[in-house]
Amino acid sequence: MNVIRLTVTWMADPAHWRGADGILTRVTEHLALSGTGLALAIALALPAGIWLGHSGRGSLLVINLANIGRALPSLAILAFALPIAFRLGLGLGFWPTVFMLVPLGVPLVLINAFVAIRAVDRDLLEVARGMGMRGREILRQVELPLAAPIVLAGIRNAAVTIVATATLGALVASGGLGRYIVDGLARQDTGRLLAGAILVALLSIATEAGIGALERLVVPAGVRAERRLASGAASEAGVSAWRRAA
Repeated sequence: MNVIRLTVTWMADPAHWRGADGILTRVTEHLALSGTGLALAIALALPAGIWLGHSGRGSLLVINLANIGRALPSLAILAFALPIAFRLGLGLGFWPTVFMLVPLGVPLVLINAFVAIRAVDRDLLEVARGMGMRGREILRQVELPLAAPIVLAGIRNAAVTIVATATLGALVASGGLGRYIVDGLARQDTGRLLAGAILVALLSIATEAGIGALERLVVPAGVRAERRLASGAASEAGVSAWRRAA
């Protein structure tokens, strides 16, 4: 109970909501870190996943990249990101953290985009070809609309992962909510530490809910249900193919 009281007291202090170390400032910094990392991950992975899914090539490559990406420890990625940032003259703080976040988001976006396109019913594609549609038209008018729920699910998972992991940026002098956790440990300030952890958890939940709401807004309910079933079947097929090849 004393821990809860310390946390509530710290968060209720108006001084902790203002200034360079205020909660609003730290949330803004955290969103900037996470948003930049997610945007770069989407820019790299989404076109590649869509193209590989549309062409039907590289299934083993996608699965192996996803497995490698999930196996890499975040701190190890951050350690590799530091010399890259120094080499580019970017220093500590923002960019080393972003360089750590991008590899965490790429596998999730890549494999979902690939699976989403591959899960589109082949009969629908044959019908589209019979109507005279060409490759790009099929991709734009048939595959992408049907693949949207699974693609958005991958982006949602990547966003939540990135928001939660961006706290590690505080170890390399970055801003964000991780500062409260690192500084709380250094100062032995339990209220500050737990407040940082709670704020990160709330921001992750808000990210999940926000992108989920966007999915429900832009994708019809019938398509969402159908694509979830197709996603499960396609994922099982992909794993089976990988095991046979291995």
